[in-house]
Amino acid sequence: MDQPLEPLLRRIAELLERMTPAKAVSVPLNGADAFVWHAESARMEPVPLVNRVDIDLLCGVDSQKRILMENTRRFAKGHPANNALLWGARGTGKSSLVKAAHASISAEEAGALTLVEIHREEIASLPQLLTLLRQSERRFILFCDDLSFDGKDAAYKSLKAVLEGGIEGRPENVLFYATSNRRHLMPREMIENERSVEIHGGESVDEKISLSDRFGLWIGFHNCDQPTFFEIVEAYAAHYGLDLPKATLRAEALEWSMTRGARSGRVAWQFIQDLAGRLGKPLR
Repeated sequence: MDQPLEPLLRRIAELLERMTPAKAVSVPLNGADAFVWHAESARMEPVPLVNRVDIDLLCGVDSQKRILMENTRRFAKGHPANNALLWGARGTGKSSLVKAAHASISAEEAGALTLVEIHREEIASLPQLLTLLRQSERRFILFCDDLSFDGKDAAYKSLKAVLEGGIEGRPENVLFYATSNRRHLMPREMIENERSVEIHGGESVDEKISLSDRFGLWIGFHNCDQPTFFEIVEAYAAHYGLDLPKATLRAEALEWSMTRGARSGRVAWQFIQDLAGRLGKPLR
C-alpha cells in the first residue's frame, strides 16, 4: 500500500466506526430496581441508591399520594392502570412522590416494580427503549422528570404514539409517569402566539396539547400555605432528630422562606439541610 495513504484510510475507518449507530445492549434487568436509560449507547445503567425521601415525609399532598399510590399498586399487581402526569408549581414534591411511590410498592413486594428514568432530551428514543422493556417479564415505571416542549420541537409526537395511537402501543408491562410545571406541556405564550399567527392555529394547538390528554391521570400540585410549610419542616426535623424548640424552628423556617420568596417542600428541605449543617448532624 502506498505509505502516504495508509494513515488517511485508517482515520476514515475510525470515523466510520464512530458514525455507526450503537447496537442495543442486552442488560440484565433483575440486578437492580432502578435504571437510567442512555439512548446514545442504547444501555440501561443500574442505580444502586435512588435519591428519594420516605413517602410519609411528603406532607400537604395527601390526595395526590393516595391517587398515585392506588394507580401504582394496581399496576404492580398486574391490573389495568393509567399513565400519570404530575403537574404544577415548582418544588412541591412531584418527582419526589414518583420515586417515593416506587419505593413504597417495592417495600411491599420486592421486585414488583422497576423504575426507569428517561431524560427529556431522549424522548425520541422511546420506541427503542420499549423494545427492550417489552421483552422482560418485570413491570416498569418509565419516569421523565420536568417534561415540556418548546417551539418546533417534534419529539412530543414520539411520546404520543407510545402513550396511545401507535400500532404496537405501550407494552402491558410499562407505565409512563411524567412531571411538568405545565399542565399542557407547552408554555401559555406559545399557545396564544400559535393561535394568533397560523391560519388554522386552533387546529395546530389542539394537536400539540392533545399530548396531555393521553395521560389518564392529571395530578395537580400547588404552592403550600404557611401551616403546611411548617408541617413539612417539623416532619423533617422530627425524622432526622434535629432538636430545636418549636417556636424557634418555625421562626427560622419562616425567615428562610422569606429570603427565598417561596414556600414549598423543596424550600423546606433546603432549610433542613442548612439547619442540620449548623447543628452538625447528618441527614440519614
